[in-house]
Amino acid sequence: MYRGRTISLSFPPFTYWIKRIIIVCVAVYFLRLILGLISPLGASYFTALFALTPADVFHGGIWQLITYSFLHSLGPMHVLINMLMLWMFGAQEELDWGSKKFLEFYLFCVFGAALTTMAVAYGRILGMSPHTPTIGASGGVYGVLMAFGMLYGDREIFMFPLPFMMKAKYMVAIMIGLVVVATFQPQGGIANFAHLGGLLFGFIYVKFMPRRGLTYGASERYFSLRNAYYRWRRRRAARKFEVYMRQHNRTVSFDEHGNYVPPDELDKKNGGSKSGWVN
Repeated sequence: MYRGRTISLSFPPFTYWIKRIIIVCVAVYFLRLILGLISPLGASYFTALFALTPADVFHGGIWQLITYSFLHSLGPMHVLINMLMLWMFGAQEELDWGSKKFLEFYLFCVFGAALTTMAVAYGRILGMSPHTPTIGASGGVYGVLMAFGMLYGDREIFMFPLPFMMKAKYMVAIMIGLVVVATFQPQGGIANFAHLGGLLFGFIYVKFMPRRGLTYGASERYFSLRNAYYRWRRRRAARKFEVYMRQHNRTVSFDEHGNYVPPDELDKKNGGSKSGWVN
């Protein structure tokens, strides 16, 4: 019981992409751990290859804009907290949005956090360097958290193990404040800017992206432009054919869509005889 209400505690389901992201992150964590025991040099090379290092991205390491999110520090709390938050808040979003849109959203936040990190590094903000590597799924996770606060802001969350409940929008606001404060501390580090980037791009996606997702909106726009182009070609071909037939003392007609109009149909439109073949 809490304030006269009955509270039931339950865990969210492991949805399709939540489960797979967690599996990959945990597998990569143990892979780095084992590599560190077998070959510390190999572990260092693996981390350097897949971590986000802005200078490396500009030299061809484009994959780092995504792969950095699957790496975590070798202390277990980093990967544990990130995966727990992803599961607790991301599962509801995937259930409501569907798996395709959720994956698009998550990668959008991861990519946006990477771009923010690179901008900060090359802007030399707070002494940051393009050669500083960044790892962790926090950018994507904070984007998920921002979306949860925007979409389910009035939902109350039991702040276990603390004995009180809080609305999601207040919890998100507090976490944003903590990230901002941590970012501008001398020991804040470049990774905290990735957190801010994830929050920003999570807000942008929920607020401004097409309701059915960026990929769907882009494909819909593409097919709309393609169909408009084909209609234009059809009308253009119809006009050229009309000119050609007039040069040979014959008359043909096409409507505004470039469709051929038979003579009997043309007579009907012009008030002529209504007799003739009917199809």
